[in-house]
Amino acid sequence: MSRNIPLFIAFRVFFNARFYYPVLGVLFLDLGLSLEQYALLNSVWAATILLFEIPSGALADLIGRKSMVVLAAALMVVEMSVFAFAPPGPWLFPLLILNRILSGTAEACASGADEALAYDSLAEENREARWRDVLTTLMRWSSAAFFVAMILGALAFDRHIAGQVLKFLGFDGAVPTTTRWPVFMTLATSLPALACALAMSEPGDARHEGHPIQGAIVNIVAGARFVFSDPRIRLLLLCAVLFDSLVRLFLTFASNYYRLIEIPEFVNGFLGSFYALLGFIAASLARRAAARFSATQVFVMVGILIFAGLCGLCLATPYWGVWVVLPIGLSMPLMQYFLSNYINAWTESGLRATVLSFRGMAINLGYGFAGLAFAAFTSALRASAPGLSENALFGKSLIALPVGFAVGSVLLLATARFHQRSGKT
Repeated sequence: MSRNIPLFIAFRVFFNARFYYPVLGVLFLDLGLSLEQYALLNSVWAATILLFEIPSGALADLIGRKSMVVLAAALMVVEMSVFAFAPPGPWLFPLLILNRILSGTAEACASGADEALAYDSLAEENREARWRDVLTTLMRWSSAAFFVAMILGALAFDRHIAGQVLKFLGFDGAVPTTTRWPVFMTLATSLPALACALAMSEPGDARHEGHPIQGAIVNIVAGARFVFSDPRIRLLLLCAVLFDSLVRLFLTFASNYYRLIEIPEFVNGFLGSFYALLGFIAASLARRAAARFSATQVFVMVGILIFAGLCGLCLATPYWGVWVVLPIGLSMPLMQYFLSNYINAWTESGLRATVLSFRGMAINLGYGFAGLAFAAFTSALRASAPGLSENALFGKSLIALPVGFAVGSVLLLATARFHQRSGKT
């Protein structure tokens, strides 16, 4: 079982460090999609996760976590193949929708199952403290991989640089330059992710006998009862929905924001690598904060970081507007660490993957709703000012992020106060 921990870390690294992330927005637009189509693709992705998240977690608790992790890795290979070879033209958008469906299904299968497999692979004694060490190590390795992926992905996206590299390697004229090189590179890393998944071992207490469909339904009902009856879990998931949806919406359009503040595209990878360096800092901060502060205190601190960054987006200051990378880049790994730490500590083993899937469902439901709301807001702005360029339209639409976060924070604080007064927390 001890071998599962390094394999879990390696799987997460290969599964999540995708070379096209630093140019994701401009890559889709350069392929010929509109902002609305791009936002719709993200909503399809989130809706797919929403559909399969909880059933996959319940099945993982019944038929085995390894089976779901292997399926996730295999789907990653297929989804990246579709993305890499979808031809331009009328079939591009339908194939990219298929890519988003496959990607969302892969995310749903991996979410919760890999984490529950690793957590249950630890010895019972002092498991919570050891899991914090695993999360810290995971954050550092993921940050290192993200650092490399962001730089190489942005450089590969630049046709001139990619052409020079191919020429240096002796492929001058033999291999065409394309903006999809980051996608090809991610397809290559999907193979070791599959190898890591296949090499994992199933924890002995993670598989249960009985009919899988009936058992999955029972687990889903039990997981839902646990989530909705425990006020700590409810508030934790509400925080996750608010924080993750708006931060991830910005990260989805990060390359568009950098273009708006006149940052050259080849710098995107270096900015992405800076996010990775912040992950190293966040790993140490999270470990200390979890030991010294309550869950409420740490999430208030993370919320302040996020709100400061989202407000800075609206200024869109040329060049200097890049400062928002600091608070937003710190907030995401901190939030992921705290969510994993508290949910695993507060949940029993038999429901762990199911409850973790509720976490995935909640944050992706929030992300999907945020994507649809952002697309509707952008369409309304376009209708009111049809002469705006895509860049100017995007700049005006950014005000929706801090306003949405402020409204959500007020509602979240009111909910927490209600629980406190009623004696439920």
